[in-house]
Amino acid sequence: MKLSRPLSWFLLAFGVWSWVIWITFVKNLWKDGSGLAFDDAGDPTAYFWVHLTLAVVSFVLGTVIGGIGLRGLRALRRTS
Repeated sequence: MKLSRPLSWFLLAFGVWSWVIWITFVKNLWKDGSGLAFDDAGDPTAYFWVHLTLAVVSFVLGTVIGGIGLRGLRALRRTS
């Protein structure tokens, strides 16, 4: 299957965007001051673990999708 150039760029941009957004989210989650992510003793709460899991899954999906876009761009470069 051959991807078009615009689709390849879109997939690559989506992968990069996913990493930027979720890294920012994890940083904010880690330094949460509202008490949602950590209890009074400083231990992580269920909220923290659920959102960290969402971030890790998004990192993996962003990496895979961005990798597909990168492979599409490399394939287009080889054929032209």
